[in-house]
Amino acid sequence: MPRAATTSDVFNAIAEPQRRTILTLLKGRERSVNEISDALDSSPSRVSKHLRVLREVDLVRVRESGLQRFYSLDARGLRTVHRWIGGFEQFWSES
Repeated sequence: MPRAATTSDVFNAIAEPQRRTILTLLKGRERSVNEISDALDSSPSRVSKHLRVLREVDLVRVRESGLQRFYSLDARGLRTVHRWIGGFEQFWSES
């Protein structure tokens, strides 16, 4: 079975460690691309590519202010992941 495209599947999008780190950074507050790239010690262009993927699966929102873009977490996109993980709760409780 072919793997789902990263830009249409939340599980593939969050499989990438840098994207999970970006989500963690955005839990606290809205951040610019430069703030995120500084925190990750990565280039703004690489961070922008990750943010595009996260935006396409509805995990982040963007707000433009002048020439800057500010990103914030949209945790509603994680509902699918939460529901799937919740299916294992009984297993963990019994283990």
